[in-house]
Amino acid sequence: MTIDLPRPIANYFQADKGDDEAIVACFSDVAVVKDEGQTHTGLDAIKQWKANASTKYTYTVEPQSLRESAEQTIVTGLVTGNFPGSPVNLQYAFTLDGDKITALEISL
Repeated sequence: MTIDLPRPIANYFQADKGDDEAIVACFSDVAVVKDEGQTHTGLDAIKQWKANASTKYTYTVEPQSLRESAEQTIVTGLVTGNFPGSPVNLQYAFTLDGDKITALEISL
């Protein structure tokens, strides 16, 4: 199944395949990422978050569905990797401003 993701979100999932610099380029300067109970604010913190996740786990994400509201775009992704409970469906709640991500919250 192919999902027509908004360009900033498609760019994020493409970059999430291993390019920390490309991940950072997806976000605005003041973006916030919430993942695994932690909040990461700003590009330096987001880069560190991605680097830490990449060294801790090897994983792939396959977007499964898309839901849009006025405030957020929520993508359900099937995440498979070397972590406990794999595979798992995670919710990626994106807030966009133009071609940049301003907020991302990843949850079960």
